Amino acid sequence: MTGNAADLVARHRPTLDAALAAIRTREFFSHFPEQSKAYPKEAAEAARAWFETVRGTRFPLDQPGTDGDTGAERSPYGFDLGITYPHADLDALLPAMAAGMTAWRDAGPEVRAAVCVEILTELNELSFQIAYAAMHTSGQAFGMAFQAAGPHAQDRGLEAVAYAYAAMTAHVSQAIWEKPQGSRPPIRLAKKWIAAPRGIALVVGCNTFPTWNGYPGMFASLATGNAVVVKPHPNAILPLAVTVAAARRVLEAAGFDPNLVALAAEAPGEGIAKTLALRPEVRIIDFTGSNEFGDWLEHNARQAQVFTEKAGTNTIILDSFDEDEYPAALDHLAFSLSLYTAQMCTAPQNLLLPRDGVRVGGAVKPFEEFASDLADAVGRLLGDDARATAILGAVVNPAVMERLSRAEGVGKTVLASRPVTHPEFPDAAVRTPLIAAVDAADAEVYGHEWFGPISFLIATDSTAHSIELYQDTVREHGALTAAVYSTSPDVIAATEEATWTAGANLSINLTGGIYMNQSSGFSDYHGTGLNPAANGTYTDHAFVAPRFRFVQSRRPA
Repeated sequence: MTGNAADLVARHRPTLDAALAAIRTREFFSHFPEQSKAYPKEAAEAARAWFETVRGTRFPLDQPGTDGDTGAERSPYGFDLGITYPHADLDALLPAMAAGMTAWRDAGPEVRAAVCVEILTELNELSFQIAYAAMHTSGQAFGMAFQAAGPHAQDRGLEAVAYAYAAMTAHVSQAIWEKPQGSRPPIRLAKKWIAAPRGIALVVGCNTFPTWNGYPGMFASLATGNAVVVKPHPNAILPLAVTVAAARRVLEAAGFDPNLVALAAEAPGEGIAKTLALRPEVRIIDFTGSNEFGDWLEHNARQAQVFTEKAGTNTIILDSFDEDEYPAALDHLAFSLSLYTAQMCTAPQNLLLPRDGVRVGGAVKPFEEFASDLADAVGRLLGDDARATAILGAVVNPAVMERLSRAEGVGKTVLASRPVTHPEFPDAAVRTPLIAAVDAADAEVYGHEWFGPISFLIATDSTAHSIELYQDTVREHGALTAAVYSTSPDVIAATEEATWTAGANLSINLTGGIYMNQSSGFSDYHGTGLNPAANGTYTDHAFVAPRFRFVQSRRPA
């Protein structure tokens, strides 16, 4: 162990121990503060200046195999970033990455975990930079970009490191094995086990949450001894370029090969993700994005362990409300439908309620009246444009606008989407949610994901029918999240029972400061692997264990 590595172990062992305790207890734990006021004020000002300085330049990243530059990001807020990044010759880059893996493997789980925590610590210090990078590539409002791309993503990375360390240290690394032989001397063998990495890991980044969705796989693979090549979405390179640069700095300072982490930005139309996915050196793939490419990876990247998060139909079952809680529930639903223009993999889409209506207190509120109440709640939330832009952010890409246009002709419009003028970025595309009413028979409408600010109030025959429909659609089409609102213990129990089969993580009667869209590291699982929306979980043991294999040697003792 080098002196620097030993220092990192001593410095970060308490953090690792706290994270290990948190993944067992599932109680609240967050190592990286989520409130921007917890950070130096000058850091925010410096990050804004950094963002203006980096625009129109070549991102400083020196890695092997660079054969040119690429990059054409455009901010959803209406301007080109003008940043270019090194383009890699894979035949040069991948061997250079593999060269450092032996020393990284031999360092052992504790040193690797400490180095990973140091990387996350440096990323935390760069949270404001990452926030500006995420805001202007994903379209999130700044406040959300700071939390989701910064501390929340960093906590998810730390969670993955803790799970990886726990899996690799589940038993001793050396032992004396002694088998009795009756009257003869026992057979004694000295045995040694090593957690052997699989190879190079590929992280295929997404446009909307490049760090939050990217860090679990990246740090799970790195902590288990693998090198990691990061292939960002072509519209969201900057957040992951900052991440890769920080990782390389920390690795080198700790005495390891910085090429253990590298960036693979793609040229226009190149399709480098497919090329990388089929390389024999790539043995692990983490992907977040479309069904089409996720399915392709699962069927074609046979040499690799593939983890995918794809599309889903997140669902809410609406049955009954306490009269006093009804206004708060409406406001809660309105926020869930609006946050980041519903461009979240956890945002609700399908709202199931009986066609006769829902019970509020002692009376039944007809379907149409509930629909009107929900539309009014969204209208109140987003009535002021300045407030609306802080919640909605901006539309991430033209495909969302096209989808929104198609949704205008579906069902009966309960709430029409409207454009919002951003006070600081007048060229930003900002739109409020569209809500349409359809019937349970219209499965061709709601039976697939409409990514963006589009949701459906679906008229069912009864709450029992809603629960049945929820279970069937999620099992067939996938979902990451679900919710139920009911005053009936029987309805809640039936929904939970359907959830254990459907495999979507369920929220019950939420009205406070936690929303079904949100997932808290160290306690909430993100994805289950039980339905088509994802084949893995952030984070559990099954997410980390396939990234390494125990190999042993033995000799006479």
